[in-house]
Amino acid sequence: MKKETLLTVLILAGLVLGVLFGQYLLFDPAATAEAQQQIARPYQTAGNFLFIRPLQMLIIPLVFVAVVSGVCAIGNPSKLGLVGGATLTYYLATTLIAVVLGLVLVNVIKPGAAVSQDDFSKLQMAGRGDFEAKGGVSEKLTGRPEDVGGSFLNLLESFVPNNPLRSAVNGDILAVVMFAIFIGLALVLTGPPAKPVIEVIDGLFAALIKIVMWIIWLAPIGVFLLVAAKVGEKGLAKLIGPLALYMLAVLAGLAIHLFVILPVILAVLGRCNPYRFLWDLRKVILTAFSTASSNATLPVTIEECQTVGRCSRRATSFVVPLGSTVNMNGTALYEAVAVSFLFQLFAQTNPQFHLTLSQQLVILVTATLAAIGAAGIPAAGLVTMAIVIGAVNTSLKALHGPDAAQLPLWTIGIIVGVDRVLDMCRTVVNVMGDAIGARIITRIAPD
Repeated sequence: MKKETLLTVLILAGLVLGVLFGQYLLFDPAATAEAQQQIARPYQTAGNFLFIRPLQMLIIPLVFVAVVSGVCAIGNPSKLGLVGGATLTYYLATTLIAVVLGLVLVNVIKPGAAVSQDDFSKLQMAGRGDFEAKGGVSEKLTGRPEDVGGSFLNLLESFVPNNPLRSAVNGDILAVVMFAIFIGLALVLTGPPAKPVIEVIDGLFAALIKIVMWIIWLAPIGVFLLVAAKVGEKGLAKLIGPLALYMLAVLAGLAIHLFVILPVILAVLGRCNPYRFLWDLRKVILTAFSTASSNATLPVTIEECQTVGRCSRRATSFVVPLGSTVNMNGTALYEAVAVSFLFQLFAQTNPQFHLTLSQQLVILVTATLAAIGAAGIPAAGLVTMAIVIGAVNTSLKALHGPDAAQLPLWTIGIIVGVDRVLDMCRTVVNVMGDAIGARIITRIAPD
C-alpha cells in the first residue's frame, strides 16, 4: 500500500473511531453540559497540542515565505496584476453563486416554517441561554464591526498594516500576505543583488513544507482526539430534532457547491478532471473537516496542492494564502441559509418577518460582501451573521416604518448548538474553493 493511501485510510479510521469513542464512551446523556465539557476537555487539549498547534505554528512563517517565493517566481509585476485580478474575480463569482444557491434551497425547503410551536418555544429558551452564556455568542460579538462598512474597514487595515510584525503576532494572515507581496516585488525589481535572498527564501519554503509532511502523519491521532472530544461534549442526538431540516438545507447547499458547481467551474476553466482533483486532495478535505479551521488547514493545503494537485508554486503561493482569509464560499452559503431560517422561524409569530424579494437581495449582497470583508476577524462566521441580520432589520424599518419588528441578535444562539458539524463541513468548502482556484490560476501562472 502506498504511503498516501495508508495515510488516508488511517485518517478515515481516526474519524470513525473518534465518533464511536465520543458517543459511546465519553458522552453521558444524564450529565450536565458543564460535566460533559470537563470530560471532553482532556481529549480536546491533547488533539490541540498534538496536531492543531503544530500546524498553527507554521501558518505565519509558511504564508510569508510561500507568498514571497511565489511573487518572485512570477517575476514580471504586470503578470502579478493579471494573476491578482483573475483570483479576485474567481473569489467574488464563486461566493456570489454560493449565496444564491443557499437562498434558493432555504426557500424551497423552508426549514423555519416546519418547526412546531412547542419546539419553537424550546428553541427560544435554549437560544437565549446559549447567547448569554459565559464565553458564548454575545462575548464573541463584543467589539466587532456591526455593518459591512466596519467589516471592510478591517479589511483595508489588513491591506496596509501599520506594523506587519504586530499583525503577524496577532495572526492577521491577510496583512502578512500583503507585506509579503511588497517584499517579493521589491526583490524582483532589485535584480541580481537580491538573488541570494530569493534562494534563501526558496530553501526556507522547502524546509517548511518538509515539516508540514511530518505533521500530516500525526493527523490520524489528532483527528481521533478532536472528533471524540466534540462528539463526547455534545452527543450525536444534537443532530436530530427541530433543527434537522435547517441542517439539511445547509448540508445540501454545501454538497451541491462542492460536488457540482465548483467541479463544473474547474472543468471549464481549469481543463482537468475535477473529481480526480477532489480525490487527490482528500487529505486536505479530511484535515479541514476534522479541524474546522481554514487557517489550521492552510499548511496542508499549500503542500498538497503542489505535490498531488498539480498546481503551480506560483499559483498556490498566491491564491491559497489569500483565499484562506477572503474566499469563504461555505461560510457565505451558510450565512444566507442561517439568517433566512431565523426569519422564517419568527415569521410564525410575526408576519413582518416574512422576507420579500428585496430583503432576500439584501441578504445576497450583504452575505457576499461581509464574507469577503470579514477577513482576519476571530469568530468571523458569527460576526458576518450579525451583520446580515442587522442589514435585514434596517430593510424592515424602511418597509414597515420605525416601529417595525426587529430580529434580536440573541436568536443566533438558537443555531449555535448544532454549529460545530456545520462549521466542519463549510470549512471543507472554504478550503477546497481555494485549492480549486489555485488549480485554475495555474493556467495563467504555470511553473
